Amino acid sequence: MEGAVQQVTVNRYERDPSARRRCIEFHGTSCKACGLNMAYVYGPDLGRDYIHVHHVIPLHTIKDRYVIDPEQDLVPLCPNCHSMVHQRNPPLSVDELRSKIMPRYIALFR
Repeated sequence: MEGAVQQVTVNRYERDPSARRRCIEFHGTSCKACGLNMAYVYGPDLGRDYIHVHHVIPLHTIKDRYVIDPEQDLVPLCPNCHSMVHQRNPPLSVDELRSKIMPRYIALFR
């Protein structure tokens, strides 16, 4: 039934907020797959600095603590692209996703 309560136990992997900040400082806030910058679309009041940060190697596959390199291990993705890379297991790479969407983007503007 819609709205029924169900208790679920899951693992939660700790994230380092400074790694997210350093990823954004290095890569910026535009999506690395589609180029979307939320501030351009939603305006600076709502969209400024809004971006998801994607782990290139999923944390659950590492099975241990590790020191993250925010420039190599993290990449900014818009919420849609972040969701789409996780439609496959293992996740699509950013390059794979970009190769799937770019022909469609180009066709939109012809």
